[in-house]
Amino acid sequence: MADHRNGSVQAANGKASAAGTAYSIDLNAFQTRLRSFYSNWDKHKTDLWGSSDAIAVACPPPSEDLRYLKSTALNLWLLGFEFPDTIMVFTKKQIHILGSQKKASILESVKKPAREAVDVEIVLHVKPKNDDGSALMDAIFRAIRAQSKSDGQDTPTVGYILREAPEGKLLEMWAEKLKNAKFQLSDVANGLSSLFAAKSNEELTSIKRAAYLTTSVMKNFVVPKLENVIDEEKKVSHSTLMEDTEKVILEPSKVNCKLKADNVDICYPPIFQSGREFDLRPSAVSNDELLHYDSASVILCAVGARYKSYCSNIARTFLIDADPLQSRAYGVLLKAHEAVIGSLKPGNRLSAAYQAAVSVVENDAPDLISYLTKSAGTGIGIEFRESGLNINAKNEQIVKEGMVFNVSLGFQNIQSESIKSKSKHFSLLLADTVIINKDKTEVVTSMSSKALKDVAYSFNEDEEDENPSAKADANGAEPLMSKTTLRSDNHEISKEELRRQHQAELARQKNEETARRLAGGGNETGDNRSSVRTSAELVAYKNINDLPPPREMMIQIDQKNEAVLLPINGSMVPFHVAFIRTVSSQQDTNRNCYIRIIFNVPGTPFSPHDSNSMKFQGSIYLKEASFRSKDSRHISEVVQSIKTLRRQVVARESERAERATLVTQEKLQLANNRFKPIRLSDLWIRPAFGGRGRKIPGTLEAHVNGFRYSTTRQDERVDIMFGNIKHAFFQPAENEMITLLHFHLHNHIMVGNKKTKDVQFYVEVMDMVQNVGGGKRSAYDPDELEEEQRERDRKNKINVEFQTFVNRVNDLWGQPQFHGLDLEFDQPLRELGFPGVPHKSSVFIVPTSACLVELIETPFLVVTLSEIEIVNLERVGLGQKNFDMTVVFKDFKRDVLRIDSIPSTSLDGIKEWLDTTDIKYYESRLNLNWRQILKTITDDPQSFIEGGGWEFLNLEATDSESENSEESDKGYEPSDVEPESDSEDDASDSESLVESEDDDDDDSEEDSEEEKGKTWEELEREASNADREKGNESDSEEDRKRRKVKSFGKSRGAGLSSSMTKRPKLR
Repeated sequence: MADHRNGSVQAANGKASAAGTAYSIDLNAFQTRLRSFYSNWDKHKTDLWGSSDAIAVACPPPSEDLRYLKSTALNLWLLGFEFPDTIMVFTKKQIHILGSQKKASILESVKKPAREAVDVEIVLHVKPKNDDGSALMDAIFRAIRAQSKSDGQDTPTVGYILREAPEGKLLEMWAEKLKNAKFQLSDVANGLSSLFAAKSNEELTSIKRAAYLTTSVMKNFVVPKLENVIDEEKKVSHSTLMEDTEKVILEPSKVNCKLKADNVDICYPPIFQSGREFDLRPSAVSNDELLHYDSASVILCAVGARYKSYCSNIARTFLIDADPLQSRAYGVLLKAHEAVIGSLKPGNRLSAAYQAAVSVVENDAPDLISYLTKSAGTGIGIEFRESGLNINAKNEQIVKEGMVFNVSLGFQNIQSESIKSKSKHFSLLLADTVIINKDKTEVVTSMSSKALKDVAYSFNEDEEDENPSAKADANGAEPLMSKTTLRSDNHEISKEELRRQHQAELARQKNEETARRLAGGGNETGDNRSSVRTSAELVAYKNINDLPPPREMMIQIDQKNEAVLLPINGSMVPFHVAFIRTVSSQQDTNRNCYIRIIFNVPGTPFSPHDSNSMKFQGSIYLKEASFRSKDSRHISEVVQSIKTLRRQVVARESERAERATLVTQEKLQLANNRFKPIRLSDLWIRPAFGGRGRKIPGTLEAHVNGFRYSTTRQDERVDIMFGNIKHAFFQPAENEMITLLHFHLHNHIMVGNKKTKDVQFYVEVMDMVQNVGGGKRSAYDPDELEEEQRERDRKNKINVEFQTFVNRVNDLWGQPQFHGLDLEFDQPLRELGFPGVPHKSSVFIVPTSACLVELIETPFLVVTLSEIEIVNLERVGLGQKNFDMTVVFKDFKRDVLRIDSIPSTSLDGIKEWLDTTDIKYYESRLNLNWRQILKTITDDPQSFIEGGGWEFLNLEATDSESENSEESDKGYEPSDVEPESDSEDDASDSESLVESEDDDDDDSEEDSEEEKGKTWEELEREASNADREKGNESDSEEDRKRRKVKSFGKSRGAGLSSSMTKRPKLR
């Protein structure tokens, strides 16, 4: 028997091992699957199993070739091992197995389980070494005929695998005898495909582990390898890349994958293709040609790995300096691929999944439909391609829970339009392994990104993309195309120029993305907040009999029922304390004390809206009441009691309202003896728990599906689910006093009585209290040096403890069940940080790989980079010491984030960081009124799109437009001379887009000049005189006009307001 490494397990817990061998069969799995085999055979005997009375499966001898056979698959599925050169014949009452003595000794262990499971006898036919097995075959045939006669049939039907050609002497003789035995023969391949289609939990676990290995190899080896080869311009052949990748698959530890090497294998030799020829079939091979990565090149990579014989597959396409056709085709393919995955749901037909891809291509790129592959993948499991589950237009098979698919879709040999490309054709391919669950479809290879931004590499920037929104000039002349800039010429171009080129391309992409989102209503956000309980629902006494017995006619406080009883006209009238707005007391000159109670009534300015005003519209409300007393002490006690009671009720109702808006979290699964929780002790939490007791530290534990922080107090406990974590940060103490872990959440949780999306755990690495008494100690004081050393040691020890905790949690998050969460601790990049004022005080703001954060001072700042639409750098200009940064989010209903007072010395660093993270930024000289701008965009998105999108912020683009053309383009251009009827409205609209900065010293001078009533001609005259004094006469009239326009915060009015109509420019 072949030493099949994917099946070797120890004999324990229901696994039987033959004496003297290392092979053991999982008897529990054998019984379960044998029942499934006979059940499927009985249920689908006619339609899938060819009405067969017996099923013969002959497994061929071992081979050096990598192949997938249904006979081998049945061996592995049923017994856990491949039994080569063995014949198995299944009948309703017996299972006949013909093989060598060694195999027979192993199979002895399954006789009893088979009888217990399906009441079938296993008959072993042991073939001696020098025997051809002919007599044993005749014995099996006699048994088949005898069984058939007992069932009342003269000619039995024997099922076999038609497409598997016999190999070796034993199987060739078997095939010959079977044909001559006068049986009716039928093909049972469809029956076996149906049997293997739906996987058990154990099978799905193996596929997930195989997918984890596959994805790890693609993400952690293939992609970095290709990047290194391209970046260093190495000459590497496809076959070399294939060999290197295969070695990594067979040694999972090389990609930090904790799977035993004995359990893994390749599904096929890894495929690398580029250049002129592409083959999208899994049978493709990596040839000996060198990897092509010149401009407009396409690189296809496909990797498949097996774990315990179960396959997984992934394929990615990488675009090098893609031309527009390649980018467009990839975008359509990605959308079509996602459409197939989205259609693979229980109950749907496979043909519908393929049709979903066809519909996407027909709608988005009908010219590419002829290049689409005729299949969108197949089922996958022990067999790499399960033939019965082919995703094509003709397969009406129903998708069922537990099925697994290799969703593989591509465009084959698209005609290239690029003059840069050396190849006339290119192909694109995407493949993922997908598991069909009851409630969702799980893409188990999603850890390797296929987004265009992650697979498109730009090395040769074209200046023709510098200003994609530029229009043809008035004479109809097209803008001149500049020469392509190669990497070898980079030293001739400044960093600023390269950044400008990249920003121009980002502007084009951003405007297209925003236009699509606005067209589809993507910026709408629903208001799903729960209703808050109104004061109408707060009742002090449900019945008059519940009132306390009257004592004296004086103000009483009923703490239990949260009521204030006031003596009015000889009766005690109760009021719930929530209806009281304010209460105060004062004393006159005659020592009379007065208490004044003001109530919440409808229509009062600044009072919250109450449903009472709608329910009882004709009612008369008591607005206030005053009482006089000689007892000042009693008045003070009453006022204090009412205020205290009111404060308690308001706090309780506020907390209740906060909790009502919380999203229900899953329950924390505590770790057991098998999985001990990962602990980090002596931590403080922010926000802190409420209460007046002394604050105490607690312990943070990582359990099965989340964290738990708890102190020794029973009520001080917080659970944070892994699924609710949006971002996790680890910031060691360097220049700060604390080392911290910070979690930014998807949904709010309650910490004590506070509702929060940010939870932080920290340790003070040194005392925050400094001794201010006594004189200054010497730098060489031994006690001082020793204290500093202790602080350094403490800081290093705490940082190491936190780092160990973070590493262990990252390993936990790397397990297959957490792949969909995409969790990993992010660490701030301190060297990219800059000071700024996001709230009220100046703090040090630091970027991470996915966010912009400030985690030391409260309130915390966490901005997700993927949620940013654009960034506008405001008050940028010569002579300015500081500037502001405005972050505009993709959700236009969300207020912009402003970070004020950033030193101008940080400007270049921020620009470089924004550019490297593919965030489009603009610059302006004034602060803009973003609330008005976003309202205008959401009110009339079509005008915004037609006006060039965000390009109204691009001062450089408007400069070049003014120079190239005297005619205005479709956008709005402010002018010196305007029609009288429009002048006032337009001026007010322009001013509405600019915020006044009274606190800014630099702007105050300009404001004062405007207040004096100087005209533009006077200001220009003064500027010209100043220029002449400096010897600067180079500015033209047109340049001065442009500067004047920019000082108003030039905007394309057609894109911002329907009231800003287009006017001719002054010639």
